[in-house]
Amino acid sequence: MTAIHAPTYDEHWGEIMPSHAAFVEALLARTRDAGTVLDAACGTGKYWPLVLASGRTVVGVDQSPGMLAVAAAKHPEVPVGRVGLQELAFDAAFDAVMCVDALENVGPEDWLVVVAGLARAARPGAPIYLTVEQADEAALAASFEAARRAGHPVLPREDFDGVGYHHFPVAGQVRAWLAEAGLEILDERRGDEYLHLLLRRPG
Repeated sequence: MTAIHAPTYDEHWGEIMPSHAAFVEALLARTRDAGTVLDAACGTGKYWPLVLASGRTVVGVDQSPGMLAVAAAKHPEVPVGRVGLQELAFDAAFDAVMCVDALENVGPEDWLVVVAGLARAARPGAPIYLTVEQADEAALAASFEAARRAGHPVLPREDFDGVGYHHFPVAGQVRAWLAEAGLEILDERRGDEYLHLLLRRPG
């Protein structure tokens, strides 16, 4: 699906919403000067100008070659790599980590694996910024029932749009996964149809 959207992603979804911008700035305020930020599931590098303008550097990883190609064309100075969220293998390598507008593509069976990988990538004490897309509950229930009737293997709180699956965990379950991954919540707010979480890897 990301390969389909890559050429026109910025045209349709390139605007940075105010709540997202505020949390990126909060992440950067807790990141050491000249530090390096990991943008996991970076897409087209939408948030990189905010990071680079702060004087920090950024490394982008994504599972989509198309998205990475667009990002690299815009910012050839930024190192990129083809790595899926479930495949993160960094060990205390970054001064901050962010995963924005992406976790809705992760099924419940992989959530803890992904969050643990993001936590492991951060140096002890480093900040982490995650977003969790929020769904209209009635629409989500109707979509789930329609997909189930059509024979698609959907799970509760999962939406199938005919191309891909999107999972919308409740906030309590998200907090439980974060706690199991050893992450401390510094700030949690809703805005622009997302739950925004500023976290810290203790240490």
